[in-house]
Amino acid sequence: MTSKLSNAQIAWRAAQDIEDGAYVNLGIGFPEMVAKFQPPGRQAIFHTENGVLNFGEAPPEGQEDWDLINAGKKAITLKPGAAFFHHADSFGMVRGGHLDVAILGTYEVAENGDLANWSTGPKGVPAVGGAMDLVHGAKRVAVITDHVTKDGKPKLVKTCTLPLTGVGCVTRVYTSLAVLDIECGRFVLREKLAAMSVDELQSVTGAELVLPDTIGDLVAPEL
Repeated sequence: MTSKLSNAQIAWRAAQDIEDGAYVNLGIGFPEMVAKFQPPGRQAIFHTENGVLNFGEAPPEGQEDWDLINAGKKAITLKPGAAFFHHADSFGMVRGGHLDVAILGTYEVAENGDLANWSTGPKGVPAVGGAMDLVHGAKRVAVITDHVTKDGKPKLVKTCTLPLTGVGCVTRVYTSLAVLDIECGRFVLREKLAAMSVDELQSVTGAELVLPDTIGDLVAPEL
């Protein structure tokens, strides 16, 4: 297969679509990287479910204040105007529709926008977290992910086989090979790696791709 984007490059690409001043929640793990790549002249206001708004980058190693952590238990810094609040108030923000964007990881995402990202099945360790609230509370839900699993199976599928986090909630997917919108129950290809043909991309995608008249090149800096 054509060489793919790294996780950092996928996170960078997703960050380019966050509008200035947007209120954003980043899923635990890989999606947290998005905060590192704010475009010049734009600044998102990041929210974490455990009760902080407008936190900043991770502190230098050895300078962590472990009273200041995000929902993934990673050390954070604070920006001017940062606010602390009760866990219940935090979920009130989520459920009340006050977040512009949620960017999450996934095990599977279906062509109709269904998301499965909390359980790999009966033998897996479930990790519900706040995802079920986020996918229906945020105004826009995007997913960042490798295009395939570690054993090469498609993560973009016609129908999810794993337990669902949310139904019809995802509108854009950023993968290691492409950027796709979910429109009218289909994956619409917006960008792909220039070195990869549409046929190659289709062969590792578990649902039919809709091809618009113009498909951009997926380009990210070396990170």
